[in-house]
Amino acid sequence: MAGHTSLYKNHVLFLSHSFFIKDNQAELQLHAHKYDFDIRFFHELSEFVTAVERDAADSLYVVDLDALHNMQSDLRDARKTLLLGELLQRLPADHRYVYLQSVRQGSRFLLQQRLVDSNCLAYAEKPIANDVLVDKLFNLFVQQKRGDVVRVVMLGAPPGWDEAALRAQRLDIVYHTDPQTLHLRVKDLQPDIVLITDAEYERTEAVVRVLKRNIEADPVREITLLQRRADPALARRALDSGFDALLAMDDAELLARQLLNRAAKIRINRDLIGKDRATGLLNKIGLQQKAQALICRAVLENRPLCFGVIDIDKFKTINDTWGHYFGDIVIKRLSLTLAARMEEGDLLSRFGGEEFVVVFWDCTLEHGWHRLDALRQAFGAIAFEVKPGDVRHFSFSGGLAAYPDGRSENELFLRADAMLYEAKQGGRNQIRPIAAPVAQTG
Repeated sequence: MAGHTSLYKNHVLFLSHSFFIKDNQAELQLHAHKYDFDIRFFHELSEFVTAVERDAADSLYVVDLDALHNMQSDLRDARKTLLLGELLQRLPADHRYVYLQSVRQGSRFLLQQRLVDSNCLAYAEKPIANDVLVDKLFNLFVQQKRGDVVRVVMLGAPPGWDEAALRAQRLDIVYHTDPQTLHLRVKDLQPDIVLITDAEYERTEAVVRVLKRNIEADPVREITLLQRRADPALARRALDSGFDALLAMDDAELLARQLLNRAAKIRINRDLIGKDRATGLLNKIGLQQKAQALICRAVLENRPLCFGVIDIDKFKTINDTWGHYFGDIVIKRLSLTLAARMEEGDLLSRFGGEEFVVVFWDCTLEHGWHRLDALRQAFGAIAFEVKPGDVRHFSFSGGLAAYPDGRSENELFLRADAMLYEAKQGGRNQIRPIAAPVAQTG
């Protein structure tokens, strides 16, 4: 690809010696460039350590354990093999690493245990094809961003946990005092977890049934009973009435840790159910849930939001001319371009195929047009080398709608999609409706 310096926003620092049986270094680099990251190869541990210590970006650090058998010039004796313990001790401790190992190494549990206890981000077994490794590294780049906020609604008095520490871990806790209006609060806030103390449950045992029987209730939402003391009879009634789990609340710190563990699993489940595997973005299901929750928040806070639908221009021609593999690269590069320019509170989804959806939080229609048009220009500036010496630029068209003109996720999508159709019919490579200067087509 042309313009490597300006294009590659992500980097891998790779300590290696011998490469894979089927593949080679040049091919690995070629795949990496197509997915918008560059690889710097190191064959001496001292140089690798220095580069890691100086690296200020959100890079990935990959260690091929075959490097243990390489001649390390800074060894203090005549050995040609670096011991695993020496390697792990010399890696900077404030970073996490991706370890590559042979199948034989992977069969040794104690080795696996040592690796995962040694600042391990992930490990993989060789031989592994270059395209597979690059795809896995791409997913790690996506996953390293901060976790989504997990919202909790609690019915009852706070248990005395460290709320600032929970907020720092992206846990948003809202307290509620009236069991007879809890279902309305849950409908408005769409929380991931509902906590109900045993005292509140004993006051109004129907509270969980009211939450569960609502036809719009999220089946993934967890409703948990907090018990001050063990009461098997109460616990059985609670489970029969619809609670998903029981937790003791006598130790606030332990309860907080359990809640953080549940939040981590909820994020993983969200990724499996609500995210596109190829790009790490929200899929259609994930977008619909989050967009409707964001609209509810806009209602409560009287904020505007802008809903945009994007479609890559002439994508079928791209696939037919250069193949579906290259089409996938175009999609991933667009996903990176869009994701890098999202703000706190925004949503971004690969809605299907070459179609994407953005939701700009606290954003008017006019401001949304400027933001989406800036994204259009950023994507159009990317140079794709379709074959040696042949550089192409691609474009997308977009349509916009805004809340409160549209009151639901589906209504906003249909309005924005209609505007997308107008943009396509009007010549492509533009955003509609146009609330400010006319976009230039190209």
